[in-house]
Amino acid sequence: MLFNVLTTLVCAAVASASVLKSRQGPQLVTRCTVPNTVALTFDDGPYIYLNEIVDTLDAAGAKGTFFFNGCIYDPANRARIKYAYDHGHQVASHTWAHRDLTSLSWDQIHDEMWRVEQALARITGATPAFMRPPYGNYNNLVLDASRARGQSVVYWDFDSEDSAGASVQRSRQLYDQATSTHPPTILTLNHETYQTTAREVLPYAIQRLKAAGYRLVSLADCVGQSPYQSVVGAGTPDSTPDVVNGPKNTHEDSEEE
Repeated sequence: MLFNVLTTLVCAAVASASVLKSRQGPQLVTRCTVPNTVALTFDDGPYIYLNEIVDTLDAAGAKGTFFFNGCIYDPANRARIKYAYDHGHQVASHTWAHRDLTSLSWDQIHDEMWRVEQALARITGATPAFMRPPYGNYNNLVLDASRARGQSVVYWDFDSEDSAGASVQRSRQLYDQATSTHPPTILTLNHETYQTTAREVLPYAIQRLKAAGYRLVSLADCVGQSPYQSVVGAGTPDSTPDVVNGPKNTHEDSEEE
């Protein structure tokens, strides 16, 4: 009897330790941790400027990180995602339909995350280790769901304000201010859905950041972690209509803050 009681207590302790362990480790990323690095990140794609952004980054020897929504299975968007991934840039989750995760149930949150993870794994073979919640909104339920899925939630400490309607001059000014104060690291928020970001702000930002001596790296490199949970051979799109068709790109009415 005593042996059974002791065994039960030991098992309970082990289980509790396992739960505690699963709740430890990097979960919420709000800044880079590797000194002298900048992570240029882009939300709300894939969009028509993605390849152009990739080419600009490549020309500068820089790496970007792209947080994708669910308008993925369209052939043109699959090709864009592959283009970024094959050029060594990081791909990550921005959830499927760009919904405010704090307004959803546990199952709905998982569904929003799972759909994009599945799509990226099928297109690139890589399962993302990072997720940026739409609008930057998260709560404990979102953090717990992301942790259960093996992902860190990503925020930012610099906003180019492109989604808030900032002019090219304003976004450039913000990059000027950042480089002049020269913090140890910068984790940026940009959106690939704006022509001005791709063609006028990004080239300027790269020039200013490199002149300030920063290394322009992926999000994973700026926090010293792996970008993916696993990398296997790419698959094929699901033929289920509600998955293949997916939501339309909603960047015009569902931008970040």
